[in-house]
Amino acid sequence: MTDDKAHTNNTGVIILAAGESSRLGSPKQLLVYSGATLLQHTIDVAQSSDAVSVIVVLGANADLITGELKPARANIVVNAAWKEGMASTIRYGLQTLVKLNPQAEAVILMVADQPFVTAALLNTLMEVNRNEQRSIVAGEYGDTFGTPVLFTKRFFPELLKLTGDVGAKSLVKKYMNDAAFVPFPKGDIDIDTMGDYTNLSKE
Repeated sequence: MTDDKAHTNNTGVIILAAGESSRLGSPKQLLVYSGATLLQHTIDVAQSSDAVSVIVVLGANADLITGELKPARANIVVNAAWKEGMASTIRYGLQTLVKLNPQAEAVILMVADQPFVTAALLNTLMEVNRNEQRSIVAGEYGDTFGTPVLFTKRFFPELLKLTGDVGAKSLVKKYMNDAAFVPFPKGDIDIDTMGDYTNLSKE
């Protein structure tokens, strides 16, 4: 973290990587694309952005996945309650962020299986938040929206109340008037099945 970054933009990134990839049959975090695992690529993107801190929340297969990660400046934490679903991983990541960086003004939630995510996209989320004073900024793709998504600290209490297998999309829907959307080309390409991965490899 550079002082430069800290002065301009106190946003943390949380990479939600705790799922067990049940439909895939092996940890999707470790699938290789363009010379890196999907998770390592996501970490590298987050660390190349203007965000000041990066937290990776693991759960299922945590030991296996940790062993494959390059030593990094990211904070790797394990959510023991990952089976509860996405909400517990969001809560755990946000609690960690607030502990490590009490001054955090915003958080960007990312997932580990969007291979076309870029640091430029993350920076655009932060710029729109700053310049347009939008307290939610989400990626937009196809005819929907989703991760990566930025929330200002105004929403931290509600993010910490999410339960079950509910992601943050419910909050975006609830506060559409506060939200802005940034085009994310190929954002709808994610990896849930071996067929998805085969199609990605053909790209």
